[in-house]
Amino acid sequence: MVMTAVDVVEVLELLEGAGIEAWVDGGWGVDALLGEQTREHDDLDLTVPVGSVPAAGARLEAAGFATLRDWLPVALALRDPNGREVDLHPLAPSPDGGGDQAQPKGPPFHYAPPANGRIAGRPVRCVAAETQLRAHLGYPPTAKDQHDVRLLAQRFRLEPPPPYA
Repeated sequence: MVMTAVDVVEVLELLEGAGIEAWVDGGWGVDALLGEQTREHDDLDLTVPVGSVPAAGARLEAAGFATLRDWLPVALALRDPNGREVDLHPLAPSPDGGGDQAQPKGPPFHYAPPANGRIAGRPVRCVAAETQLRAHLGYPPTAKDQHDVRLLAQRFRLEPPPPYA
């Protein structure tokens, strides 16, 4: 299933209606930073405060989503009957305004404070470009990863990290 811009806005509004602040992450986060959709997306990655994960999960379940993968405290993935998938990444707030995500092994992954982006013309909070680049490390890159990193590096005049250079 493809996650469309309309789907993204619907999920964000659903969470906002419950007072849950989410930052758009992953591929949609890249496109939010760029201000336009540059490719199709299979899912929607969101960071949410760790204390909001139960409420976010309950809100999504009330809208027809069901747990697909429970990898808490690292991530919680949900899917609705239409195949739309939302992956929640819990963040413990950090003093700099960002947050830290638990990892299966090793230290937490640090997210810098969020940036402003746009999806379907709507302002959204999203994961900052530098954090997006660091999140693309530690695994063999796919064609989608190559695409996202290239566009981020070009738009924000950032040095692409190995193995993307």
